[in-house]
Amino acid sequence: MARMFARRASFATVFVMGLREQKKAETRAALSWAAVRLTVERGFGNVKVEDIAEAAGVSPRTFNNYFSSKGEAIVARHLDRGLRIAEALREGPEGPLWEAITRSVLAQFEPDAEAAAHPVADADRWTAGVRMMVSEPALQGEMLRAGAIAEAEIAAAVADRTGTDLQQDLYPHLVASAVVAAINTAIAHHLRTDPPVPVSRLLADALPRVAAGLSTP
Repeated sequence: MARMFARRASFATVFVMGLREQKKAETRAALSWAAVRLTVERGFGNVKVEDIAEAAGVSPRTFNNYFSSKGEAIVARHLDRGLRIAEALREGPEGPLWEAITRSVLAQFEPDAEAAAHPVADADRWTAGVRMMVSEPALQGEMLRAGAIAEAEIAAAVADRTGTDLQQDLYPHLVASAVVAAINTAIAHHLRTDPPVPVSRLLADALPRVAAGLSTP
């Protein structure tokens, strides 16, 4: 009987911890999306941490528990997308590497809960705002840092799938670099085209082209 209660208590603890982590992830995502949305609408210099917190329905103190600056909050959405790609590569079914990469990447460019909750009313104005946001000098360092973290995680996931050595082999790093470059290029091309070509369509075209020159060892 004591063991049964212990198992139930353990399950309850795991369940509560799972809910807590889910809530934290949702708050982080809401803050990042609020930071992006407000910056696109108003411009980087016209958005304060207090504005972001209010838009996400939390206090400025809560914002500071998640991010050290509004720039970090803006870029977090980009970083988390890269980390989810690496996670999907690790947890996805076995199969050809580049099919897994393409599947993992494209899944991260589908509409998410934050975007669905705040649909874009004026697509042209939104695109113009995103162009201004990504060209903001104050964000460049954060973007580079996020890209480096995501690339390292993707490289580790590729090494796991291919049985290569992350420390000794060039291949996983080359693949990760190519994947991140394809994503960045697709986003940049999306922003320069008129009307904008969907990023998912561009990536569906770009990744097989990269794969053709980077076959699995």
